[in-house]
Amino acid sequence: MAQLDIRRKLEILADAAKYDASCASSGTAKRDSRGGKGLGSTEGMGICHAYAPDGRCISLLKILLTNSCIFDCHYCINRKSSNVRRARFTAKEVVDLTLAFYRRNYIEGLFLSSGIIRSSNYTMEQIVEVARSLREDHDFRGYIHLKTIPDADPELVRLAGLHADRVSINIELPTARGLKRLAPEKDGDRIEAAMADVKSAIDEAQDVAKFKHAPRLAPAGQSTQMIVGADSATDGDIVLRASSLYGKYKLRRVYYSAFSPIPDASTVLPLQRPPLMREHRLYQSDWLMRFYGFQPQEVVAAANESGMLPLDIDPKLAWALKHRDRFPVDVNRAPKELLLRIPGLGVKAVSAILASRRLRRLRLDDIARLTVSVARLRPFIVAEDWRPILLADRADLKPLVAPKREQLELFG
Repeated sequence: MAQLDIRRKLEILADAAKYDASCASSGTAKRDSRGGKGLGSTEGMGICHAYAPDGRCISLLKILLTNSCIFDCHYCINRKSSNVRRARFTAKEVVDLTLAFYRRNYIEGLFLSSGIIRSSNYTMEQIVEVARSLREDHDFRGYIHLKTIPDADPELVRLAGLHADRVSINIELPTARGLKRLAPEKDGDRIEAAMADVKSAIDEAQDVAKFKHAPRLAPAGQSTQMIVGADSATDGDIVLRASSLYGKYKLRRVYYSAFSPIPDASTVLPLQRPPLMREHRLYQSDWLMRFYGFQPQEVVAAANESGMLPLDIDPKLAWALKHRDRFPVDVNRAPKELLLRIPGLGVKAVSAILASRRLRRLRLDDIARLTVSVARLRPFIVAEDWRPILLADRADLKPLVAPKREQLELFG
């Protein structure tokens, strides 16, 4: 096989990494190179140069160390039996690329994952070496996210956390039956054990953080990713699984990636990808649990009889329509937790309401200035000059509050 140059390797391994969506750079410690020390920064508007297949902005140089793999997961384009062009970086090549891209102001950090070569430990050693060299040899202070390898030695994962801002390991599929069917060489229990090891290591590092020179371990925490639509898991299954992972391992984020058909696909995979809106609704349900005080069972209650969230309306509106007895809510009296349940009101809008009503009684026009569409709110709120006497009793309320079909709304 002919030797590939760096440019060709980059083309292959950057394209191979595009299926991994879990590489946001939020939540880490602030570092920069002001004062003439070090190289790079975790801050700045330049951290927006890579994009996921659905258009989401990814802020890092996002590559694989190699797309060769000893595993044969059905959903993975880089699986052992896949007929794709293979390439592999050395650790030094990844370091040099990262520094070169940074100096050209193309990127502000690195997201590094890999197929598994030789063994999990060997692959993890190469990934750790990249981060170690960037930090120790080049004093790189930009953002680093390392994808850890299933079954790698916990000490290697701990070393990754010492150099990286965030570490992650993909749970892959929402259910154990899905993982067994589509990735029989992977073990869900071992993946979760690795998550538990990372959580323990992060907790231990936080316990000694009171000492000035104690090393920080993965200050941006750990995350994971689930593939949506490759198996028969319902949205309800996914929501409950995500909630469980958040609770047990204190994950910073669970990412959802809509299954995308791949070349030479396995016959056990669906022929078509799920609607991208399904992924969007799952992200919205995730925000309901993380920022709006919804319990996972409440989010699941917004789903239909088959366990799927509606695609035409967001899950908060779906929940509200199923719980008409909870509305309307008086914006001048209701506590924060009830205001957050109102469709169309986001966290910032609720904070503004709480601050403003200390000074005066709020009218419908005041609320209208805080939202994109006050028409969506009117059936669900009471204001100083508004009470939805007729609207609140209408059986056909959904057509009045649902967004137009062409809109891709971001719910409040």
